[in-house]
Amino acid sequence: MKYEGDIIRPPSEAHSLLLQVTVGCSHNRCTFCPSFKDKRFRIKGLDEIVEDLEYAARRFRRVDRLFLCDGDALIIPQKRLIEILDAIRARLPGVGRIGTYANAKSIRKKSVEELRELKERGLGIVYLGIESGNEEILARIRKGATPDRIVEAARRVKEAGITLSVTVLLGIGGTAMSAAHARDTARVLTDVDPDFAGVLTVMIVPGTPLYEEARSGGFVLPGTFALLEELGVIVSGARFTDCFFTANHASNYLPIRARMPGDREKVLRLIGDVVRRGDASLLRPESMRGL
Repeated sequence: MKYEGDIIRPPSEAHSLLLQVTVGCSHNRCTFCPSFKDKRFRIKGLDEIVEDLEYAARRFRRVDRLFLCDGDALIIPQKRLIEILDAIRARLPGVGRIGTYANAKSIRKKSVEELRELKERGLGIVYLGIESGNEEILARIRKGATPDRIVEAARRVKEAGITLSVTVLLGIGGTAMSAAHARDTARVLTDVDPDFAGVLTVMIVPGTPLYEEARSGGFVLPGTFALLEELGVIVSGARFTDCFFTANHASNYLPIRARMPGDREKVLRLIGDVVRRGDASLLRPESMRGL
């Protein structure tokens, strides 16, 4: 497999075949994200992609799941994307689910009918970074979407019958907008009602615009227990129909895995108890946190 640069994938795709169909991220402006800053975005040629698929077909006895890399494969024009999915099915017939990252812009470029066409060819899950439900924060971090557009895009994925996994970021509003961030994020999660929701904690990485903003004092990350209070507000305010909810990413201080809404009260009791006790020994040590 010929990979260009570092390859980023969701934790849940750890055992998937990673097929790089684009290099970099089509948006690549988010102030907090260091992942694709060294890559100039391009869509790989079909010949390159088929060559990798044929290598995988020779090398691996069976491939059950496949993830399309890099940052936003859904931005690929529909005709080319169908060609890629057909090539996967022809060469790796055992693949039962294909996943991809997406953003609100790339999803909204596809109609529900087009998304259904992709689903019929194996696209089974879309990972959408929401980050925050607050419009001012989204503008500050240069997300390239409003809450309304994020909700519209997410609902389009669900209407097409594709599994939707979303992520939000604790702390991305800084201390100044911590309360608004948590409240509005809970509202957007309710409106989206995803199949999976993952909560991560923002980490300020050197080389990113957010790092420079933090150095100048323009952005102040909430303290550890303030971040947990944000998590509590999100869990308390979000209303899910049937969602697997996690906050167990390596960036988080308090690992949580829950089925919502059934586990909601249990999770709230856990968060409330940890915040009231203020005991850092109950949390993941800084030395074990990471991206």
